[in-house]
Amino acid sequence: MRRADRLFQILQILRRSRAPVTASALAEELEISTRTVYRDIADLLAQRVPIRGEAGTGYVLERGFDMPPLMLTPDEIEVAALGAQWVAHRGDAALRRAARDLIAKIAATVPEHLRHFVLEPTMGAPPAPDQAPDALDMAAVRAAIRAGTKIALRYRDERDRESERVVWPVAVGYFESTRILAAWCELRQDFRNFRTDRVLGATFLKERHGERPSALRARWRKTVAPRR
Repeated sequence: MRRADRLFQILQILRRSRAPVTASALAEELEISTRTVYRDIADLLAQRVPIRGEAGTGYVLERGFDMPPLMLTPDEIEVAALGAQWVAHRGDAALRRAARDLIAKIAATVPEHLRHFVLEPTMGAPPAPDQAPDALDMAAVRAAIRAGTKIALRYRDERDRESERVVWPVAVGYFESTRILAAWCELRQDFRNFRTDRVLGATFLKERHGERPSALRARWRKTVAPRR
């Protein structure tokens, strides 16, 4: 691997990692020695790349660091195309449009000799099974998640019982035959999952729930992990 490619890969690894990455982990993934990792990190620091090293913990790439436009490899192009095709078959209406637009943009920007990886990937997404229709405006749900605003739901559970809830939306889960809204439920004072096809009515409130979306997601992950 060329030195320039190796430095770029180090940045990629640090950028995708939420936790500090040790020199040994970098060396193992790149199949190089830890001595080479130390030398490469030193070179990056000399180029004023904001990497923070923590003794005994690992390296962290500071937030706000912008990398130059990426040139994707054939494998990366195929991954992006396959993922977008999956969403184009199984996402809600807004995401299906976005997925098709993404495929078109990738096909328009990659070199001609790589275009077939986008238009003719190794294996396209299989036909989607019959999917229960959403009773929620999913684009509005995603906007509420980002804005940290509440949603008032009228909901029918699996036992056909109806209830009214005010929820703090956290995330949307996409499954083969349905979608799930994960949210903090004010009625139950706990995190709950709501099938979008069982929603009888929804009002998107302007009221904020007062918790940063990232902090709410972190609390949700911490809560649901033991249940799994």
